[in-house]
Amino acid sequence: MKTVLKTFAAALLFGVAAMGVAKADQVKIGVAAEPYPPFTSPDATGKWVGWEVDFIDAVCAEEKLDCVITPVAWDGIIPALTTKKIDLIVSSMSITDERKKTIDFSDKYYNTPTAIIGPKDQKFGATPDDLKGKVIGVQVSTVHAVYAKKHFTGAQEIKEYQTQDEANNDLAAGRLDAVQADSIALGEFLKTDQGKACCDLKGMVAPDDEVLGPGVGAGVRKEDTALKEKINAGIKAIRASGKYDEISKKYFDFDIYGGATQSN
Repeated sequence: MKTVLKTFAAALLFGVAAMGVAKADQVKIGVAAEPYPPFTSPDATGKWVGWEVDFIDAVCAEEKLDCVITPVAWDGIIPALTTKKIDLIVSSMSITDERKKTIDFSDKYYNTPTAIIGPKDQKFGATPDDLKGKVIGVQVSTVHAVYAKKHFTGAQEIKEYQTQDEANNDLAAGRLDAVQADSIALGEFLKTDQGKACCDLKGMVAPDDEVLGPGVGAGVRKEDTALKEKINAGIKAIRASGKYDEISKKYFDFDIYGGATQSN
């Protein structure tokens, strides 16, 4: 009987330990709780899909992490990370020195230019002189908001929106003269019926690495060095294996890893 009890106790302890490992390996992946195609969007069933979802799924599979997509309001996504409501931000977040004061980042996993779009019937570019006197829409708490306030000081107004969709909708409705955001996200908008009808690309903004950063990385708590190392190892592995390119080719006809400046 004692042998049976010892065996049962050992099995119970092993089960508890295994549960502990599984729980430790679960990673809550924070994404902005609004559509941001082609990177992250809920489909008709509510499942989150897109390039970044496929990317982080591949990284998590490589590193044997149990990753769960967790939508969070964009302007609260860093506080959600620091208060441990999520474990990782994978939401087109640019790596910047300002953000590094609060959180850390994985290695870069993509980098694309920053663009200006505006009404099709107006001809202008993406320079400060071109945007002088105009009302420019940007998403709140993004590098674009910071960039516009720094470089487009001659604008009539820099108007901030909670979501990129709201800015795009106001541009289409004639309440804005221009919108600044990531070129891929704006390109997706310009492909829609609404975007085709109203707007076109005006150009790419001048680089500013201090504001726009070197690219997009996964946001991680400063103390979570083990998780950061796993994500970096996963990024390196899927790039070396060709999985990264395989995923990217489903969405893009160019190299998303390179580029000049970036995203949110």
